[in-house]
Amino acid sequence: MNRLLIVAGIVLIIIGLVGTYIGKLPGDMVWKKGNTTVYFPIVTSIIISVVLSLIFMIIGRFK
Repeated sequence: MNRLLIVAGIVLIIIGLVGTYIGKLPGDMVWKKGNTTVYFPIVTSIIISVVLSLIFMIIGRFK
């Protein structure tokens, strides 16, 4: 259990670091009005979802 939590923490840190670099892809929506900015990372979310699905699919085949 301890090893699983450590690996999960490392994975979350890596995802956070990668997310800061790929967070402004074409297709991500930004609305600015006055002092308010709303950001919808649609394409980034789709890419992260596909990558995670592939990773979990590969892990699932080895169990």
